[in-house]
Amino acid sequence: MLLAQINDVAFKLFGLEIKWYAIIIVSGIILAVWLANRESRRLGYGEDDIIDFMLWALPLSIVGARLYYVIFDWEIYVNNPLQIFNLRSGGLAIYGGLIAGALVVYYFTQNRYYSFWKFLDIAAPSVIIGQAIGRWGNFTNHEAYGPKTTEAFLRGLHLPNFIVENMYIDGAFRHPTFLYESLWSLAGFAILLWLRSRKDLLLQGEVFFSYIMWYSFGRFFIEGLRTDSLYLFGEIRVSQLLSLILFAGALGMMIYRRKVVKPPYYNLRGVR
Repeated sequence: MLLAQINDVAFKLFGLEIKWYAIIIVSGIILAVWLANRESRRLGYGEDDIIDFMLWALPLSIVGARLYYVIFDWEIYVNNPLQIFNLRSGGLAIYGGLIAGALVVYYFTQNRYYSFWKFLDIAAPSVIIGQAIGRWGNFTNHEAYGPKTTEAFLRGLHLPNFIVENMYIDGAFRHPTFLYESLWSLAGFAILLWLRSRKDLLLQGEVFFSYIMWYSFGRFFIEGLRTDSLYLFGEIRVSQLLSLILFAGALGMMIYRRKVVKPPYYNLRGVR
């Protein structure tokens, strides 16, 4: 079967292969930073706050994403530890990056006397649109796909040819789980922007909790289709278990803070 498969290498620069994966990830980061910076200035933060934050958050989130992946797939790296540093082959776990990023937010906001929860609210829509874009890096790497399916099924989804043809992997057509998650994240981005724009709807922290619940709910089901999941033990997928914990935790925190803490509304300018 002759199909138009995408080359994961975009071009070569001084003999170094520049992959589509890297270009797509960087593009998502640039858009995310721009959106977060725009929102932070609207709420009265300094023009350089997001940039200063990203100087710490970006490298540490990459480290967190890699460590998460390596820890739960250790048997691959135990006999070849140098491969831990081979990021060009992929192997970055979103949840690991999110955990590391949240820790950086806490440290950053404590040092600048900003609201931890409000800063997370500013970041949440930017993060999820970055995830929506970043999943296309998995597409060009021919990874993060689902079980076998038929060409007829993929055509029935009215997908463009370049997606259908690149879902022919290891001798069979596959579910485009990268696309399912990308579209789910894109829908979440639109919903978060709408929720965040309502003046007296969400309290501080609730944009972030809404993001966590939306993403973890979709990820739970999409992860169940993937063929490259990380497993905790037996048939327990790490990301599915963590999705359940995060969804329940975010919902519980939202209810608790509304009843007990009673924080101010998110859109109040100058409340840090």
